[in-house]
Amino acid sequence: MTSQVFDQVSMNAPMAMYHLAGSPNRWFVVERNGRVRVFDDMPNPTNNEVSTFVDLNFPVMRVDAEGEGGLLDIAFHPDFGVGGNYEVFFSYTRDNGGPNLIESVISRFYSLNMGTTLDSTVEEVILTIPQDFNNHNGGQIRFGQDGFLYAGWGDGGSGGDPNDRAEDTTNLLGAFTRIDVDGGNPYAIPPGNPFAANAATPCSAGFGGASCPEIFAWGVRNPWRWSFDSQTGALWAGDVGQNAWEEVDVIENGMNYGWDIREGAHCHEPTSGCATAGLVDPITEYDHSQGSSITGGFVYRGSAVPELGGQYVFGDFITGRVWVVPATSSQGTAPTEILDTNFSIVSFAEDLNGELYIIDIGGTVHQIVDMP
Repeated sequence: MTSQVFDQVSMNAPMAMYHLAGSPNRWFVVERNGRVRVFDDMPNPTNNEVSTFVDLNFPVMRVDAEGEGGLLDIAFHPDFGVGGNYEVFFSYTRDNGGPNLIESVISRFYSLNMGTTLDSTVEEVILTIPQDFNNHNGGQIRFGQDGFLYAGWGDGGSGGDPNDRAEDTTNLLGAFTRIDVDGGNPYAIPPGNPFAANAATPCSAGFGGASCPEIFAWGVRNPWRWSFDSQTGALWAGDVGQNAWEEVDVIENGMNYGWDIREGAHCHEPTSGCATAGLVDPITEYDHSQGSSITGGFVYRGSAVPELGGQYVFGDFITGRVWVVPATSSQGTAPTEILDTNFSIVSFAEDLNGELYIIDIGGTVHQIVDMP
């Protein structure tokens, strides 16, 4: 079961919510419209305790929320607050002024007041990706335990990957990327990336003449919310399906997850007899009789719900259902449904104690407090 929390906090289309190490009582809420709001959860917050950490649309408009776009995520530098480092990275979509509707952007901003707010007047654009259409942007970013910045990108949109982006490693669409934001200008390529030999020709504008050295893994359709297991470091991702199957993958270096040859563990193009050599099966999947837009979650490492220990928790945006699979699962494990809610589950959040929260895009937050 769940319990609504922070019900006095006003949130406008929240996309993600973060607890920040070093500031254990502060929650940061990423709003699709371009704002990041911050509130203190001790004592119980009220509306007048919520403040704006940064607004990317002030003093100039940046964020274009057309289609599935908007401000999609933020990532605090691993050393945020240490030794004068107050860097925060943003992933959002903007109008690129060209033939494409929008483009995805990763940028760096700084705090000038020791992390109280961010300065929105100075932006360092690190990477851009032109989008073929205005859906399937992906856009989540997160630092791994290795200190590198990871991002998950959709296939460019429309349906069925019409431009065959996800299986083409000469572009960043339909892929997970990994870059070193501290090692170069605008970044360096980690030597372990599968195409790191092409580091001299990066795809910082989304495309290149050879396989992009930024790529960590590829063959995904629209990874919507993914996380690192706080105990093992494994990268768990929910990948939104086309019209039949939703899937959960554990993303590993150099692996191909099969879209659009396959949707989940099933042939998509062609619909039968597809080549499967070298493609990674999902850990679990569910069909569209149960839900039709997966939202990835977290491996539960909290203590309030012991029965959830070591379970990967994920949900569906359309039906509000929530499932689990053990973090030790092999590929092809069937999920177990634990909740059937009326939430539009846009994201999950994890606090510093490992407890999990469900974020409804309508602006409410619900903590998982018990197993049914």
